[in-house]
Amino acid sequence: MTQLSFGPLFEDENITFRFWAPKHKSIILRLAGMPDLAMEAHDNGWFTRRVDGVAPGSRYSFVLSNGLVVPDPASRYQPDDVHGASELVGGKEFPWSRPQWKGRPWNEMVIYELHVGTFTEAGTFTAAIERLDHLRQLGVTALQLMPVADFRGGRGWGYDGVLPYAPESSYGRPEDLKALIDAAHEREICCFLDVVYNHFGPDGNYIPAYAPLFSDKHSSPWGDGMNYDDEGSSEVRKFVVENVAYWINEFRFDGLRFDAVHAIKDDSDQHLLALIASTAKEAAGDRHVHLIVENEDNSSDLLERDANGIPKLYTAQWNDDIHHVLHSAATGEDFGYYADYAHDPDKIARALSEGFVFQGEQMPYRGSRRGQPSRHLPPTAFISFIQNHDQVGNRAFGDRLSNVASLQAIKALAGVYLLAPQIPMIFQGEEWNARTPFPYFCDFDEELNENVRKGRREELSRLPGFDDESAKLTPDPTSLETFLSAKLNWQEPAQADNAAMLHTYRELMALRHREIVPHLDACHTEYARTSGQIVEVCWSLGIDRRLRLVANLSSEVQRQQGVPAGRSIWSTGLIDTRAIGAWSVVWTIDG
Repeated sequence: MTQLSFGPLFEDENITFRFWAPKHKSIILRLAGMPDLAMEAHDNGWFTRRVDGVAPGSRYSFVLSNGLVVPDPASRYQPDDVHGASELVGGKEFPWSRPQWKGRPWNEMVIYELHVGTFTEAGTFTAAIERLDHLRQLGVTALQLMPVADFRGGRGWGYDGVLPYAPESSYGRPEDLKALIDAAHEREICCFLDVVYNHFGPDGNYIPAYAPLFSDKHSSPWGDGMNYDDEGSSEVRKFVVENVAYWINEFRFDGLRFDAVHAIKDDSDQHLLALIASTAKEAAGDRHVHLIVENEDNSSDLLERDANGIPKLYTAQWNDDIHHVLHSAATGEDFGYYADYAHDPDKIARALSEGFVFQGEQMPYRGSRRGQPSRHLPPTAFISFIQNHDQVGNRAFGDRLSNVASLQAIKALAGVYLLAPQIPMIFQGEEWNARTPFPYFCDFDEELNENVRKGRREELSRLPGFDDESAKLTPDPTSLETFLSAKLNWQEPAQADNAAMLHTYRELMALRHREIVPHLDACHTEYARTSGQIVEVCWSLGIDRRLRLVANLSSEVQRQQGVPAGRSIWSTGLIDTRAIGAWSVVWTIDG
């Protein structure tokens, strides 16, 4: 188990408090109910103080030489939110019911992305446990939690976290998160965590007051870049890398999803992303650990495999390209980045057969080249989806696919991506075609809230058809009502149309686990072709076994010659020797 440098160290009956503050020459430890204690200064800006007889549950803070009182940057729990004192957590092992759990192989993954605060009415780790049987029956094999690092306020997406070692206090205590993970493992469901190492949130991040967290050597969409390669960067790198090990060891997460890695700039001899990957695998030991990236640059070199097919660095990438081509087909939307994907069956075929649509070509929306060649990678190097928090939440009203596409089109899209050899990811509620929106929401102080409202309006004003009247109707991202509107309605799955979609998802998941998952080790693309709006892709699933897809993802009947060979395992719509109907999909297997 990785020895952590940051946070309190438990040693028998003693606690050693540790704090890195190279910008200060003296630091005071403030423990509730005790006199202030001067900390001992060490080399490289470190301060420590050993204290006897301090019990878990005690509150503590650090007082900087200028009088500013700050929480522990490696706090394990913040009962009074990010500006309050830290709570001493630790000293006793959690009673795991599956201590020998090793995880599951990557090929078996069916991922379910959820936001803890809106997944249930209560919005807590404990409440989420009550819905795990629903996910198990659906065929889900992995939860992916949106970020839980403590952020300011009681509601937010999680990407503005400021205390990366402390689970968000509005969701529950650290042991509640462990209980959720333990309950998932009892049901043979893995747990992944979304982590953010490209920036810190704007409210509650005190680290720059005492340590060089940022550097003007690099810039980011949020200001100065993270300091991963400038003066003082060794401890910043250690802070992040040990956080990776912390989630894997202390909470037994089965994998991590790394947000926007294209924004992590590092000129060190060993890039932070390489160090993270090796650390995560070392921390997991003999357990399966799966590492997922979000990477706008489509850098396939992060996904390379060795001679045995084992990922050298990262397991897979969220593939926005496959979302964009399928979304555009179902909705007809061609504004913004959708313009580079719309009305093009060849791009649908390429996304399904090769992963990235843009593999170094000029992308008009970006005004530059995008991507690297990806056809040589296995399909399982890509995670496909038709909804996720970004693609829903970054719309003006946070409206789901159910609001902009027909049931027939949505069913066809589900039939394509849930049975394709890429790893599928479902967004919470998608499985019953939820109507509840998922708008952007946050909870800062009033000055920051106003900046968020203004920034949101400016961002949305660039969309076609968005005007002053639209701005008046757009949900206020800072209001409680906007957050509450995103909570899933668990009465919906009992309604007729929703129940029918849920049945379809369960049917598709059962087919995937039975017909496709056992053969993914040997999977590679054989060919992809189009004829009019018809897309046909064939994958090899080993010797003499072929998986074929024929799909018409359009609203018009398409003429065709013949029907796909093999045993039909799933289809929707009209397909015969002469025509394939609108929104028609057929999957066959031979061998």
